[in-house]
Amino acid sequence: MTEPLPSAAPRSQWRDVWHQFRAHRGALIGMVIFLLIIATVFAGPLIWTIDPTFIDIRTRNQGPNWAHPFGTDQLGRDTLARMMAGGRSSITVGLTAMLLALVLGSLVGVIAGFFRWLDGPLMRLTDLFLSLPLLPLLLVMVMLFREALSATFGPETGIFILIVVAIGVTSWMPTARIVRGDVLALKEREFVLAARSIGTSNLNLITRHILPNVMSPIMVSATLGIANAIITESALSFLGLGFPPDFPTWGRLLNDATVYLQDYPERVIWPGLAISLTVLSVNYMGDGLRDALDPRIRGR
Repeated sequence: MTEPLPSAAPRSQWRDVWHQFRAHRGALIGMVIFLLIIATVFAGPLIWTIDPTFIDIRTRNQGPNWAHPFGTDQLGRDTLARMMAGGRSSITVGLTAMLLALVLGSLVGVIAGFFRWLDGPLMRLTDLFLSLPLLPLLLVMVMLFREALSATFGPETGIFILIVVAIGVTSWMPTARIVRGDVLALKEREFVLAARSIGTSNLNLITRHILPNVMSPIMVSATLGIANAIITESALSFLGLGFPPDFPTWGRLLNDATVYLQDYPERVIWPGLAISLTVLSVNYMGDGLRDALDPRIRGR
């Protein structure tokens, strides 16, 4: 009697996701560019050790040269060092605000989708936030709480908290609507009904059965939320309502460079190019991740 052939090892779901993501050329290139930007802004100061706040009037308004590859500003500060410092600020704000928006959006979406009696009020609240004009609302929040938070936590930490909270509180709505739709479909599935039939509590149903199955749209929203947060922070800093002038961000560098646009156009190009590359790479990563996490596409 012949022995049965050993069955093939089961395929890993995350390996399938990676293979599908890798097949998306734009997403792969975007991931490489985004990782290079992260490595440059966070590890670059270990190699390029010039202080971004160091003022040298004798070298002000210089173009790109060997000593200053990106040139210097009107105070003689090295633009490359300030670009790396601004990148750390902008990306940190983007990641933190994205996490806050994901937590709020996932919480509202899960509760609205799971509890029928809370669905109406929470979705009407979501519609209310969606109807508010984003930029005027952010400007009002900054004007109201800027001085109080700066006096309590210091000018840099206070503005950081204000910007992160303002962006996070005004960016959770798309995540909430996506998560709610998935939860409405999931809670009628057989495995959820079986878990409910054996007396599983609502908390365990949500944490052990619902949340793990809605991680795909949450991860896609995370990638797109980073780009949205970076653009919003850059817009606020460009309008002069973000961080203090001596605390560089890409938006602040754009704001400072507009005065010298005709004489030194490269000062606008560097931060504008950094913002564009970061946002574009994150958007491509989000597109690839959305396709890779979709089981209807992943099996092809």
